[in-house]
Amino acid sequence: MDLTTDYLGLKLKNPLVVSSSPLTESVDNILRLEEAGAAAVILPSIFEEQLALEGNSIDSDISRGTESFAESLSYLPVYEDYRQGQDAYLSLLHHARLRAGIPVIASLNGATAGGWVRFAKEIEQAGADGLELNTYSLVTDPAMTSGQAEQALVDLVRSVRQNTKLPIAVKLSSNYTSLPNLARQLDGAGADALVLFNRFYQPDFDLEQLDVVPRLALSRSEELLLRLHWVAILYGNVKANLAVTGGVHSGQDVLKSIMAGAQVAMMVSELLARGIDQLSNIRAQLMRWMEEHEYQSIDQMRGSLSRRSVPDPSPFERGNYIKTLSSYTLRTPVA
Repeated sequence: MDLTTDYLGLKLKNPLVVSSSPLTESVDNILRLEEAGAAAVILPSIFEEQLALEGNSIDSDISRGTESFAESLSYLPVYEDYRQGQDAYLSLLHHARLRAGIPVIASLNGATAGGWVRFAKEIEQAGADGLELNTYSLVTDPAMTSGQAEQALVDLVRSVRQNTKLPIAVKLSSNYTSLPNLARQLDGAGADALVLFNRFYQPDFDLEQLDVVPRLALSRSEELLLRLHWVAILYGNVKANLAVTGGVHSGQDVLKSIMAGAQVAMMVSELLARGIDQLSNIRAQLMRWMEEHEYQSIDQMRGSLSRRSVPDPSPFERGNYIKTLSSYTLRTPVA
């Protein structure tokens, strides 16, 4: 049974990729993930705000950054910690590449070009197999149009593409007006893969302290549906590879992702909740289902449930919307 798949120009032994998280912040953990069945790992993100504090121009960088991410700077540790953090990141990448037998992909998290381009070169020199741009950005300026926000992202990807030979994956938010059009623009800007989707972490309010409190909840399988929907639409319409992240918790979730058109399925929450060894169980579930349904390879099933087989997806989408709403019936009549 052939579980191999191609992602970012890399030949992976299966479609199971571990996303950026605390699970990949040590070489020992990465080796454990490899042993459990991971085909590739993505290192924890290093943030644009960290890079803005780098070098001799720290004062001017902080001043410049106050307009773009002033609030986020207040959540970061002191500068000295970050100089060590950048060195430690490159060291982790270097040693992981030396000891692990699976691809190690670096991750940069930010919204503007700035230090991304400079640090992308250092990541390439440290031996990364690829680079994931985690583009978390929320537009709050009423003067900025959706077109301007999308163009800024396309320009950012093009800038990084021009300054590194590494394959680039772009991790997107789902909150774009026309995702198919943006995907095609990113394709043209040099993205080698699109990762759908970045989870939108929403803080809560503390009514007693009158403060905003960060909340991080692990994903659930229900979140997978949005990812499947858009991967199925994009499959066959862009040259870039497609990856699903968010809501992948079982072998069935992986199968659905592949059938929608994804090259790989990325996971973290399931492993954080149940442990690294759960990867072996998910791989076994995947193989068992394929054997029972007489599939010989991952490639054989890819895109079989995508929208590519539908001549005009728009009426199809509308029909499914109506069908879904009509499928719910009350158990007891309303008086």
